[in-house]
Amino acid sequence: MTQLHDTGNTPAPWTEHKATAVLVLADGTVFKGKGFGATGAIEAEVCFNTALTGYQEIMTDPSYAGQIVTFTFPHIGNVGTNIEDIEDLTPASRHGAVGAIFKAAITDPSNYRSAEHLDTWLKARGIIGLSGIDTRALTAHIRNNGVPNAVIAHDENGVFDIPALKKRAADWSGLVDLDLAKDVTVGQTTSWSEKPWVWDQGHSENSDTAIHIVALDYGVKRNILRLIAGLGAKITILPAKSTAEDVLALNPDGIFLSNGPGDPAATGEYAVPTIKTLIDSGIPLFGICLGHQLLALAVGGNTVKMHQGHHGANHPVKDYTTNKVEIVSMNHGFAVDSKSLPAGITETHVSLFDGSNCGLSVDGKPVFSVQHHPEASPGPQDSHYLFRRFFNLIREKQGKEKLAERA
Repeated sequence: MTQLHDTGNTPAPWTEHKATAVLVLADGTVFKGKGFGATGAIEAEVCFNTALTGYQEIMTDPSYAGQIVTFTFPHIGNVGTNIEDIEDLTPASRHGAVGAIFKAAITDPSNYRSAEHLDTWLKARGIIGLSGIDTRALTAHIRNNGVPNAVIAHDENGVFDIPALKKRAADWSGLVDLDLAKDVTVGQTTSWSEKPWVWDQGHSENSDTAIHIVALDYGVKRNILRLIAGLGAKITILPAKSTAEDVLALNPDGIFLSNGPGDPAATGEYAVPTIKTLIDSGIPLFGICLGHQLLALAVGGNTVKMHQGHHGANHPVKDYTTNKVEIVSMNHGFAVDSKSLPAGITETHVSLFDGSNCGLSVDGKPVFSVQHHPEASPGPQDSHYLFRRFFNLIREKQGKEKLAERA
C-alpha cells in the first residue's frame, strides 16, 4: 500500500506502508493490505457477495461457516453494528463467516441503531479482516477460476511466513464432503417465539400457538424463525441429527428444513433418511437453502458444487407456479442438479442468471422448497409469500381458509 503526502509545493516520495493482513490463495496468489478485526490465521473458501447492505446479517449467517466473504460494495461498516441484526441462534458460539474482505477501511459509524463499531464487533466475533486491496481483481479472479481455498491472516506487526501460508491454503481440503451443519446446529431442543422487527418498536413475542412448526436446524437464521412466528406459529427447534421419530413425536402441523453450511451430500448421510420418512408422513414440509438441497437428495436428486456460487441480494428468480419474477437474496455454493430430479418432482423456481434450480415441489404431497432466502428482505420482500404458501398447506389440511399469498 502506498500514500502520497502533500507537503505544499515540494513533491514528496511515496511512502510504503507495511501490510498487516494477507489473503493467500491455494494457487499462490497473494493479496496484501490492512488488517482489522481479529488477529490470527485461518483456512477457508473465498466467495464474493454483491449486497450493498446487511453486512452484519451476512457475517452472522451460519451458512457462511468455513468461508471468507469478499464484499464487492466498497464501503462496509458505515452503520456500525447492533444486537438486533445478528442471524445465528447462539452468538456466543460465533457461527458464521470466519473472514471478511473490504475495499475501503472501516469508517466510524453513523446510524441511530449503531451500538458498536464494526471493527470492535469483528474482534469479539473472531472474524479476521483485510482491507485496502483491489476487491474487483479478487472478484474477477473468483469469476474466472472458481471459488478458491485460501488462508486469511492478520498480524499487527505485519509478520507473515508466505510460503507456509501458501502450503496451508493448498493443503486445505475445502468444503466438498464437509458436513458443517453438525457444528452450527443447536445443542438441544429449544423453542422460538420472537416476531419480525418493526420500526420504532423492535421485536415482539408471538403468543399464538394454534399452529405448531418443528424446525430441523442445520444452521437456521433468526429472521426465518421470526417470519414463521409472525404468521402465528409455535416453533420447536431440533438439532440437525434428530430422527423422524423425534420430529413426529412432537405432533407438528408443519415441518421446516433450515438453511445451513457445507456440502449437502455430507449432511445428507444422516438427514436424508429422516427427511424421507417425514415426506411419507403427509405433514406439510418446507425447506430453504440447505434444506432445499437435502429435500432434493431425499427425493432422488443430486447436488453439485458451483463454480462461483450465488451470494448477493439482487438475484432474479422466476416462479414457474405464477410466472412472476422476484428479486431475491442468495447464499449457496452448492446447487440442485435440475436434470437429476426424477419423475414426480416439479421444478418450481429457476435462477435467471444461470438457469440453475431454485425450487421444487413433490407432486401430490404438501412438500416444497426453495434455494433462495425469502426471509432476507434485501429491500424488496418479493419472496415473503413462500411462508404464507407453507402456512396455506397447513391450513388446508386443517380445513381452514387460505391466506392471501401476497398481503
